[in-house]
Amino acid sequence: MKKNYLNDLRNGKTLTLSQQISLTLHLSLPSILAQLTSVVMQYIDASMVGHLGSNASASIGLVTSTTWLLGGLILAIVAGFTVQVSQSIGAKKESEARNILKHGFFIILAAGIIFALIGTIISPSLPIWLGGNSDICPKASSYFFIYVFSIPLIFITQYAGGMLQATGNMKGPSSVNILMCFMDVIFNWIFIFILKLDVIGAALGTVLAEFVGAIILLYLLLFRSTMLHFQKKEKFSFNKKILMRALKIGAPVAFEQIITGSAYVTLTRIVAPLGSIAVAAHSFAITAESFCYMPGYGIEAASMTIVGQTIGAKRKELAKRLGWLCIVLAMIIMAGSGIFLYFGSPIMMKLLTSDITIQKLGVKVLRLEAFAEPMYAASIVASGVFRGAGDTLIPSIMNFVSMWAVRITLAYFLAPIYGLYGIWLAMFIELNFRGIIFLIRMISSRWLNKSL
Repeated sequence: MKKNYLNDLRNGKTLTLSQQISLTLHLSLPSILAQLTSVVMQYIDASMVGHLGSNASASIGLVTSTTWLLGGLILAIVAGFTVQVSQSIGAKKESEARNILKHGFFIILAAGIIFALIGTIISPSLPIWLGGNSDICPKASSYFFIYVFSIPLIFITQYAGGMLQATGNMKGPSSVNILMCFMDVIFNWIFIFILKLDVIGAALGTVLAEFVGAIILLYLLLFRSTMLHFQKKEKFSFNKKILMRALKIGAPVAFEQIITGSAYVTLTRIVAPLGSIAVAAHSFAITAESFCYMPGYGIEAASMTIVGQTIGAKRKELAKRLGWLCIVLAMIIMAGSGIFLYFGSPIMMKLLTSDITIQKLGVKVLRLEAFAEPMYAASIVASGVFRGAGDTLIPSIMNFVSMWAVRITLAYFLAPIYGLYGIWLAMFIELNFRGIIFLIRMISSRWLNKSL
């Protein structure tokens, strides 16, 4: 059904409201399931580390914001090519889409190696820069050092998965993501508890899971994809315009990810002086909250595919309607998960750590954040809609203002007064502010006029 509706969309056929909803759900549900499974596996993963003590948890939590920053930059580079492929497929130019795919492979491999080298160089000093104390810095450094070796694999995983999603294949990448999560937990169990490698074992488990995922996704992309599979007769044709369009799309996204990632790093720097308990509670609370917002990211992935192909098919009004459908769906789901977060946070924190002090602090901040989930959903999915249309510059500027002028500024002033609760109060205010400004841009329809 999903493929028929996408074909109808590309061929200019009219889609009824029920068909539009069905298309949105069919593309969203596999990704939502994968994201939720990922969160469950993160819970188990974090629980394994949590039972090693607060210092082990804090050591990983300290560098988590930096791994997010790197992940965001990977997303930016990948988006520069996946958006082009999605729009080319929408325009029924599959040969062009395969040529874009090849250009992207060269870029991501080079970028992956560069990122890994930079990460290796900074790993000894990074925990110190982030304000970690002497009890957690050595473990944090070791964890990050091993993690950065998997960056080329993460590039391949994200790129291959993104390309498959651009064709409308959400089940393949989602299934592999679920498999990777299970393998991560199995590998962590072996390395952490059987081989007694502590925090280093957690990093090794992640690396091996990424390796398996990268191999499977490459196979699905190059040999099983009906639209993007490798064809011997097709020669590579270098096109400077493809790289320039990738830069046009990816540069604003990279800027957005840098400012967002650096804001997370700065936030970690604000949390660190509050002590290991606060750092651990902050890290565990973020893991717990991810159960609520991961469905939003699942729908965001679907929205990029839907809007990208619709724009490629020159159907702007339909793109707008489908974009709104994705946003409303995400807000409804995340409003429900926010209710679950409020009442279920004590159980969630108990699953993550046995430390009573960390549990109480985590529950306190999570119950506040539960009320921000619907507007957070709006900002997440609207961002995906805009990217699918090739509109990345203005949303990146909006993210910059929201993160730095609102979240970081408020956190800086509230942390000394209210501690970790003050930091999460700043996050609560900022998420609602961000959702509002993204909805305003969505209503304006200016994002529909961006072209590659």
